[in-house]
Amino acid sequence: MRKLDWYILRKFLGTFFYAIGILIVITVVIDISEKLDDFVKSHLSVKQIIFEYYIGFIPHIAALLFPLFVFIAVIFFTSRLAYRSEIIAMLSAGISFRRMLRAYWVGGVLLCVLLWAGNRWVVPHADRIRDAFEDKYVNDVDESKQISNVHLRIDSFTYVTMYVYDPIYKYASGFKLEKIRNQDLYYRLEAQNVRWDSTHKTWNTGPCVVRTFNGLQETARQLADTNLKIPLSPEDLIQRSNITETLTTPELNAYIAREKLRGSEGINALYVEKYRRDASAVAVVILTLIGMAIASRKVRGGSGLHLAIGIVIGSAYIVVLQFSYTFSIKGNLSPFVAVWLPNVLFGAVAFALLRRAPK
Repeated sequence: MRKLDWYILRKFLGTFFYAIGILIVITVVIDISEKLDDFVKSHLSVKQIIFEYYIGFIPHIAALLFPLFVFIAVIFFTSRLAYRSEIIAMLSAGISFRRMLRAYWVGGVLLCVLLWAGNRWVVPHADRIRDAFEDKYVNDVDESKQISNVHLRIDSFTYVTMYVYDPIYKYASGFKLEKIRNQDLYYRLEAQNVRWDSTHKTWNTGPCVVRTFNGLQETARQLADTNLKIPLSPEDLIQRSNITETLTTPELNAYIAREKLRGSEGINALYVEKYRRDASAVAVVILTLIGMAIASRKVRGGSGLHLAIGIVIGSAYIVVLQFSYTFSIKGNLSPFVAVWLPNVLFGAVAFALLRRAPK
């Protein structure tokens, strides 16, 4: 890294953090205006609002628009360098275009690592804080609603059925536990009701019937009650649809393995979230190179023309990304392909633009 590299890197990072800072301030102001009535109604102090909500909201919104604002920042400061003929001066001094890219590579990789770490650990914790606050003070979440017709696979050979589950009393009626091996039922427990014991982490049944099967032979016995220690908790029955956003990547991997074992629907959406955290970080480097290639040429329209082209390309990237996500979640497209396909396509665009950039 020479003096020129540090000059470009300072411009790069300074422009980006200034732009993302302005975005955060504007977004927070808009969000406060929308939720002010809820804050006042709940008699929340400024300290509560900041440390129980916006400490989670700010990382969420920053990570959401991180790649796009890296792209805009690169286009903005590079087009200014080109407009002031600084890039022409660098090339005239014998500095190759490839050598000039070094600072962009360093800045892009630094921001890529920052977003990668944030997506895997920081943002999920922030989303957990934000969701807990919104559920408590903003959203009208009915946690007392009963759940009907529960069917779950809790391990490789055990299935649980509940007719009705009450989340307030942690009570279920019409309980049935079955064990199947090689497509043959060999154990069944039936109980009129079960209740969750939070102290011992078990399900307590009332009078129940246990049936065992050995081929065509059936044995039945009645028990007064029993304690079932199975890998199923009340939280598993009432999990929200956006639970994956609040899980760190190690927790998400464990959650995917469990849901896959249970045969749950929507597994593709979980894999899309998992791969997205890495792919969006790599997109930072790709968009950095595209932005540099576009804005390094001095044109009559100046920064305005470069920004217009950048907005078109950024919009195209988002459209392709959303289409691929939808085809994976709603269709049969592989989640890995769906998440990485936009990066591959725009990586090819970056390569083509860099080859045609002024040398």
